[in-house]
Amino acid sequence: MSKIIPNTSYYDNDNLKTGQQIEIDGAKIVNISPVTAESQKESITIPGFIDLQIYGSGGRLFSADPTIESLTIMEDDLLKKGTTGFLACMATNSAEVFNQCIKVAKAHRPTAKNCLGLHLEGPFLNPKRLGAHVPAFVRKASLDEIKKLIDFGDGVIKMMTIAPELQDDDVIEYLLNNGVVVSLGHSNATFEEATAAYNKGIQTTTHLFNAMSPIHHREPGIPTAVFNHDKAMASIIADGQHVDFEVVKFAQKLLKERLFLITDAVTACTTGPYQHIQEGNKYVMPDGTLSGSSLTMLAAVKNCVSHCGIDLNDAVKMGTQYPAQLIGMENLTAIIGVGNTANLLVLDQELSLKEVIFKGETISI
Repeated sequence: MSKIIPNTSYYDNDNLKTGQQIEIDGAKIVNISPVTAESQKESITIPGFIDLQIYGSGGRLFSADPTIESLTIMEDDLLKKGTTGFLACMATNSAEVFNQCIKVAKAHRPTAKNCLGLHLEGPFLNPKRLGAHVPAFVRKASLDEIKKLIDFGDGVIKMMTIAPELQDDDVIEYLLNNGVVVSLGHSNATFEEATAAYNKGIQTTTHLFNAMSPIHHREPGIPTAVFNHDKAMASIIADGQHVDFEVVKFAQKLLKERLFLITDAVTACTTGPYQHIQEGNKYVMPDGTLSGSSLTMLAAVKNCVSHCGIDLNDAVKMGTQYPAQLIGMENLTAIIGVGNTANLLVLDQELSLKEVIFKGETISI
């Protein structure tokens, strides 16, 4: 089944192409060419978003209700908001909850749409930098436990956040050798410890500036280790609550293609260890501790453009190409080009979402 996006602009790498039409056949982009007649106001077409850290959507918090129904509701809700790929995230929890979430994700995998797997944020964190995580479940990893976890996960665990200063080298090495993207986070590592972790192969950093040793002029901390490294990446929550917009702007200038967007979004929940209460555009725990965001990926991109002075093309790449490259899935939605999968978002000139195309099919929004 063929489809055409008429009179649109898009970024071909760093070059803005205007007055184009994008032709889709089946799940692929088959042709891009200049329009012969401008039949309607020009739109903006961008790749679909990839969110590597989201806890809940559509009123479902996955760890509080780890069922296939929850994952399906999250998938459908996120597709309508333009997220064509995501990792369902689980915070530090009991072994029973982790195992149930992994079991469900494996069962859902054959029919999954935009859920790409799981991101385990914990429990192998530093108790000094827990944020909203539950301290009772936090512990150091053993190699035997990690081997059993990865074996049980059977490939569904795509990413794991750990505090590397508390873990043995063989644990980190095992994760990296078994295809898990390892992220430094909820960590009190010194500049030297963080730099050593990145040099061992840890690829990225979880929600830069949040729940980590800070920058001090005599103690450089984790952010400085990220900035000074030549390969280390970092995610950031661009909601103005978790990180001030001026700091997002500052970080993007330093990191460029090594900084990517996540939502870290949750949904209201009144059961289990993570009871999130919405306050404006953020969520807090019952004791007032800042927890997740209420962001969408599109809102994060808009914030980068409107409040951080980041170019639209760069902001879009932060939500598409860079996270896709990190998890080795560039072919999903990273670049608009002939032969690539047609996971596309059509925006108006005010960056409002007008159409979501997933694998060539229009999604009702």
